[in-house]
Amino acid sequence: QVQVAESGGGLVQAGGSLTLSCTASGLTFTFSHWAMAWFRQAPGKEREFVAAFSRSGENRNFANLLKGRFTISRDNARNTMSLQMNELKPEDTAVYYCAVGPYVDRRSGEYDYWGQGTQVTISS
Repeated sequence: QVQVAESGGGLVQAGGSLTLSCTASGLTFTFSHWAMAWFRQAPGKEREFVAAFSRSGENRNFANLLKGRFTISRDNARNTMSLQMNELKPEDTAVYYCAVGPYVDRRSGEYDYWGQGTQVTISS
């Protein structure tokens, strides 16, 4: 059993910044053995890829439209991953999910474990 939890969501004005965090743990779970990713889902839309980290953290993959505004970091010693979001826009409003999988992939179906999500709302 793997527990995945996101935190840091909230209400922010357009142009502001927000940092989301994700932790993953389990009795036999080794954080550094897994790729980690962020997805988001806006109301009425499909879940979409945001960014992902390879196991070692050397390979980072971003959604094209978000590159430059969003950055990710990973701390394998603390079993955490962060998503720093800058210059936020109303269209960034969504529930943001953390996902755990065997390798970096932009397809949500390739991830094995998911958090409950954290709501991010950007006001105009």
